[in-house]
Amino acid sequence: MRILIDADACPVKEETYKVSARYKVPVVIVSNQIIRIPQSALVTRQIVSDAFDAADDWIAENCGKGSVVITADILLADRCLKAGAEVLAPNGKPFTTASIGGAIATRAIMADLRAGGDQIGGPAPFSKQDRSRFLSALDQVLTRLVRAAQSGQL
Repeated sequence: MRILIDADACPVKEETYKVSARYKVPVVIVSNQIIRIPQSALVTRQIVSDAFDAADDWIAENCGKGSVVITADILLADRCLKAGAEVLAPNGKPFTTASIGGAIATRAIMADLRAGGDQIGGPAPFSKQDRSRFLSALDQVLTRLVRAAQSGQL
């Protein structure tokens, strides 16, 4: 069991460190640059090249059943779900096999609108509610995975 963070723009790294310490679950910070991490045996960093999608590729290739991936990247979330990982957005919303198709479709529509010159704005600013929802969602996922591991289902 471990947590993989798509770290370059992740706003919930500190929260993840705290929850991982409580559950004693290792965290891997994946980025293409050095990011400060706490001195903890549970937290490591994986620096990848600055090639396009190098961090995404590393995460997708190294996640699986028992992994929790934290990312806002919908296409990476899809790859990780297919590998058997649990996936959470930084705002606490889980990506699931039932929801990922709609998320990919919405992403494509928005890209088409932007390409056509439409001014559609971006996501809402990250809020305290998002941070709270993330902490709750990560706690729920890790509780479920710990129980599965204890019962031999992982």
